[in-house]
Amino acid sequence: MTHPPIKDQGALKSHFGLRSFRLRIALLSVSLAGTALVGFGLTTWFLIRQAKLQQLHEGLKTQLLQEGSMVHDESHWLQYTATLPQLFGSAQAHWVALRVIDRQANTIFQSESWFAPLGKQIPAPDSALAAFLPPPPTLRQDAPGPKDLRSRPNQAGPRDRSKDKSRKAPREESGEEPGGPPNLPRNFRPRPPRRPPKPPEVVLQRTSTGNWTVGFINTPQGQVAIAIHLKTLDRSLAPIRNIILITIPTILAMVAFAAWFLAGQALRPLYRVNTAIGQLNAQGLDQRIPEGEADIEFAELIQVFNQMLGRLERSFQQTSRFSADAAHELKTPLAVLQGQLEREIQQAESGSRLQQSLGTMLGEVSRLGSILRKLLLLSLADAGRMRLTFSEVNLSELLQESVEDIELLAPHLSVMVAVEPQLRLPADPDLLRQVLQNLITNAVKYNRPDGWIRIETERIGQQVAVTIKNRSDDLSEDVRDRLFQRFYRADAAHSRRVEGAGLGLSLAQEIARAHRGDLRLAEAKPGETSMVLSLPLMEP
Repeated sequence: MTHPPIKDQGALKSHFGLRSFRLRIALLSVSLAGTALVGFGLTTWFLIRQAKLQQLHEGLKTQLLQEGSMVHDESHWLQYTATLPQLFGSAQAHWVALRVIDRQANTIFQSESWFAPLGKQIPAPDSALAAFLPPPPTLRQDAPGPKDLRSRPNQAGPRDRSKDKSRKAPREESGEEPGGPPNLPRNFRPRPPRRPPKPPEVVLQRTSTGNWTVGFINTPQGQVAIAIHLKTLDRSLAPIRNIILITIPTILAMVAFAAWFLAGQALRPLYRVNTAIGQLNAQGLDQRIPEGEADIEFAELIQVFNQMLGRLERSFQQTSRFSADAAHELKTPLAVLQGQLEREIQQAESGSRLQQSLGTMLGEVSRLGSILRKLLLLSLADAGRMRLTFSEVNLSELLQESVEDIELLAPHLSVMVAVEPQLRLPADPDLLRQVLQNLITNAVKYNRPDGWIRIETERIGQQVAVTIKNRSDDLSEDVRDRLFQRFYRADAAHSRRVEGAGLGLSLAQEIARAHRGDLRLAEAKPGETSMVLSLPLMEP
């Protein structure tokens, strides 16, 4: 048994392309790998950028410490501004800005690229300097200081040890230990230690021109601030960004190819099953897929498929054997019955009702015999045992004979013939004549009273296409789909208005396929039916 051809191959491929399990595996692998790679790339980019930004901040602080430790004039700042783009690797001079102010916020130097929004987050120098400038000492005006005590001359004569002892007594009475600090005035306050200056600070500032990182340091002389546009940082990261943008799609393409290949290798057992199903016909029901080569996941599927093939083979053999046996068994009784009816018709009175009844019965027996012969041929075709006697056949002559039959069967129909001469092909003459007879008979039976029949031939490579058209009513989609089914007739009521059993087209198609050809219903214009018989020509 062969399967009817699929009408819309493009729609079928599109349908299975969208629902491909192999494609879903590849897309899932690419999605997982893409998510991991994008996450890794973004994380790497963020960490590298943070490290570069920290490096930029450290460079800013180093430069601020160097320049804030000394007092410089305007010429130094002018020369220093020219070297800043090179120090920080800036491609544009206006991406680096410098400002120097004194303690009263008066501008000592300011580069051309500096503008007011850059100093929004920088505190004023006065408030910053108050943290580390020492406060003045607080002493009473009438009390001598430590300097006066140290510089007072000693007017006493030779030391009188007795007086020294008398001087020590008050100190001992007062509780002071010998060797303590000198006797300082009661209102003396020691000077606090000088606080170290605050280290440089860095802030991020958003402006209309973009994001800037601004570093500043406060010194006793004033404040020094350096601003660097973050485009400088982005420019230094451009090679890394390009590497990531090129590497990720490349790796994803490799992952997609590898996933597609590995999924194909994993699904090879399914492809074997699919191939076996596609080649399944009456002659291939004995085929089996080896189970030993399959993976564990597919072994059960292959085993079930082989068991299904075994059941189909047994059922098909039983059906074919029944059809063939029934045809053979019924052929003999029908032949005997036909002979008896013919003899009774000859013996009956001519023109009598008995003779008419016997004639009707004989016609039905002949029709039943024709059905049995077709069933026998179909059973042989299903079993792949249809016997063909190939010989060189002149298709052009057979078509001319069919035209003569049309003139005898339906002289009222208009017949148009466009047959190429000397179309020779290898075929069984009797079976090929039966195919043409079935097609011509259908064209006559299902034609209109004022209709027509056209017979055309066309060479297509090493094949010939015979097209038989006739005028008819439009066929519905349901009729067109079921036209080659056995025992199906377009007449829904199965009336006897048109003779036939619904086996002619099915048998003609099987005979055409046995000749390595095909028979199909072509797309015809409204108001006509077109059958196309394709057969291989003789090889030169």
